Amino acid sequence: MNKSQSVFTIAEVAQAHEGSLGMAHAYIDALAKRNVDAVKFQIHLAYAESSIYEPFRKKFSYQDKTRYDYWERMSFSLDQWLELKQHCDESEIEFMVSVFSNTAVDWAEKIGVKRYKIGSGEVNNMLLLERISQTKKPVILSSGMSSLEELDQAVHFLKSKNIDVSLLQCTTSYPTRPEQYGFNLISQFKERYGIKVGFSDHSAKVSTGIAAVALGADILEFHVAFSEEQFGPDTSSSLILNQVEELMNGIRDVKSAIENPVNKNDIDEFEGLKSIFEKSLAVNKDLSRGHILGFKDLEAKKPKNKGIDPKRYNEIIGKKLKTDKKAWSFLNEDDIE
Repeated sequence: MNKSQSVFTIAEVAQAHEGSLGMAHAYIDALAKRNVDAVKFQIHLAYAESSIYEPFRKKFSYQDKTRYDYWERMSFSLDQWLELKQHCDESEIEFMVSVFSNTAVDWAEKIGVKRYKIGSGEVNNMLLLERISQTKKPVILSSGMSSLEELDQAVHFLKSKNIDVSLLQCTTSYPTRPEQYGFNLISQFKERYGIKVGFSDHSAKVSTGIAAVALGADILEFHVAFSEEQFGPDTSSSLILNQVEELMNGIRDVKSAIENPVNKNDIDEFEGLKSIFEKSLAVNKDLSRGHILGFKDLEAKKPKNKGIDPKRYNEIIGKKLKTDKKAWSFLNEDDIE
């Protein structure tokens, strides 16, 4: 069983390292301490996946004239990626990557990844899916911008290649608003495809991931940043480190609850408490022998088993007292005819 108790957790660094190898290593250290299962980066090779014509999704960079320039600045050498993979191995955290070109898959194979993450922008890139399927390694696919028809095609293609494929409900909106989460799709995808289904979160809220797990997510991916003030395109949709710790604790609690169903037919453990919290019938005023008991004469008082069980109150109404009763004294079988 993995660290988060049967939910595979992926902390997405993406470009939050800002092209700094030292910062990328710092993320590995920080996330390993917070017991996530995997830390995920993105292998962007500008020459293989982009061109000078690619527009910015969001113009955030003061130092990159084009998106192509940005991807170049975000890239590491193959040797540097190997260093990051070794750091993850030593920290007992899985090194994961998203790839955006066949050349990046070649690099990932040299690095030695265990599985592949495919972003929603690549769902229709059958060339890339074919190259990844040649590795025979598991694939986690994000639904993001894709229609059901497009997901059907991608999932069917990967299954036809005998690839162990999982699917993440994901909304390509940064940050994602609650009405965009699409929690309903977690169960729908499970029924439609018969595979593991998870949730890729861009909301920057701890509650979102915990709710996704409670609703059946087998995998949880979320963006991380060192600070909410950090530069970069994904900061507004990222959790900061103290939130990651809170999320991991919440996931463990929720999964423990799910994996330990409560049997309401078995209440033996509460017998001691029931004797304290439950009550016995009493009278609420001075009553004389021969008085015919009515509803307004009765009260229920702690503890249990000092008088008649209150659930039998209806049997007592209309019965005659055999003795005088003081106000607030318990009512027993011997007191009534």
